[in-house]
Amino acid sequence: MGRQIGSSLAMTDPSLEAEAKTIHDRLLTVDTHIDTGPGFMTSILDPGRITHAQVDLPKMRIGGLDAGFFIVYTGQGTCDDEGYAAARLAAEQKFIGISRMFRAYPKEIGHARTAKDVSEIHATGRLVGLIGMENAYPLGGSIDDIPMWAARGVCYISITHFGNNQFGCSSNPNFSRGDSKEDTGLTAFGEKLVSAMNDAGIMVDLSHVGRRTSLEALSASRAPVIASHSSVNAVFEHSRNLDDEQLHAIRDKGGVAQMCAFRGYLGSVATPVSSALSALRNRLGLNSSSDTLNASPDKLAAYRRERAEIYSQHPDITVTHFVDHIDYAVKKIGIDHVGIASDFDGGGGIGGWDTAEESPNVTIELLRRNYSETDLEKLWGGNILRVMNEVQALAR
Repeated sequence: MGRQIGSSLAMTDPSLEAEAKTIHDRLLTVDTHIDTGPGFMTSILDPGRITHAQVDLPKMRIGGLDAGFFIVYTGQGTCDDEGYAAARLAAEQKFIGISRMFRAYPKEIGHARTAKDVSEIHATGRLVGLIGMENAYPLGGSIDDIPMWAARGVCYISITHFGNNQFGCSSNPNFSRGDSKEDTGLTAFGEKLVSAMNDAGIMVDLSHVGRRTSLEALSASRAPVIASHSSVNAVFEHSRNLDDEQLHAIRDKGGVAQMCAFRGYLGSVATPVSSALSALRNRLGLNSSSDTLNASPDKLAAYRRERAEIYSQHPDITVTHFVDHIDYAVKKIGIDHVGIASDFDGGGGIGGWDTAEESPNVTIELLRRNYSETDLEKLWGGNILRVMNEVQALAR
């Protein structure tokens, strides 16, 4: 396809921009990882209106982002009854918020449980919402709730988040909690989890999962697996990114690796930027993902405002860096096994794609690198919907 890695988004040809907008409007675009912030679907954060969040329904409309996986996220705590109970409550609150959005705005967004649902809802002119679960931790000491979460419409579950849990090891173990520095792999309970997810037609998600654990989960699964929001280690070395062996294993299982538009996973942030951001996070008390997810809207708005000012003064990680990761993955494992994810409202966002409104900029850069409309259709949603179909077809 004659792609040029590292080409610039800065100088956009007006004719290319017009072509990209036309094509983007024709595509069925799917973002596989959108976090739901504090107070989601309450008076604090109503996604039916323009909000401080990176994603809300108006921003999706403006940016031609047709569908998104809204996330039931739970931070990693202690693996005991008290920790499991707290995690289950947190997961319930996230699920309730997402469900309220579907009930409050049925003319704007429909809840899809299958790939067919996605197409049918999209054909009505509505936006499409799907549900993913980030971290299997709230399942606790039993996998009996897997069918219940499937019935609620959860389409994928990631095995871990930051920190090891009862199912396996994380790509980012929590040493302060006593996590092993060595990835000891999928636990026996984790094998049962993978089997139960296969049975229920839920996609196994390898994002945030340790390398050995991810490869063992791939081996244990009888269905294709995904990485819902991970980038490429060969382009930028990071514990959250996928190495070539993991990419090949995902391809060989028939799955898809969704590249993640998260600055810290895509490239090296300039030292002055890192220092200024660290000082800003310290001042606002936003030093972890849980801090961010529990912060007030005013605090998050202040953080994003000041963060934008910092980025404006220094070289930034942009859409071009993001597409470098897409390029590498496509050349390594093929166009049928790569996709797109933002991780918006969970730390994601880059120069040129920092809210759902700016989604066409990704299409512009892909077109600049000579991806065809058929390629774009696969990257922007076709591949993940194919995997959903295959996983659900293999369910018992």
